[in-house]
Amino acid sequence: MYKIAVIGDKHSILAFKALGIDVFAPTDAMDARKTVDRLAKEGYAIIFITEKLASFIPDTIRRYDQLYKPAVILIPNSQGTLNLGMERISEYAEKAVGTKLL
Repeated sequence: MYKIAVIGDKHSILAFKALGIDVFAPTDAMDARKTVDRLAKEGYAIIFITEKLASFIPDTIRRYDQLYKPAVILIPNSQGTLNLGMERISEYAEKAVGTKLL
């Protein structure tokens, strides 16, 4: 069975813990980068990360875009969205069909 993790600020990820998902609250960008890399090495299949935190480590996020596993998915934090997740979905859809859909 594959593991799922959520990375972000404590206020945004606490509810995921109630669902049995592993949660991680890094304190800075370097810690976030190390957490994503560690989770990938530990075999996590899906890593949700808040858009705000992901905006501090775009190089790390893009590195995992090229891999089958883990899927790194951006989610809004408790303060709202930065639309980074939707932009990524638009990019993927455009790449898949050859035209802008969203």
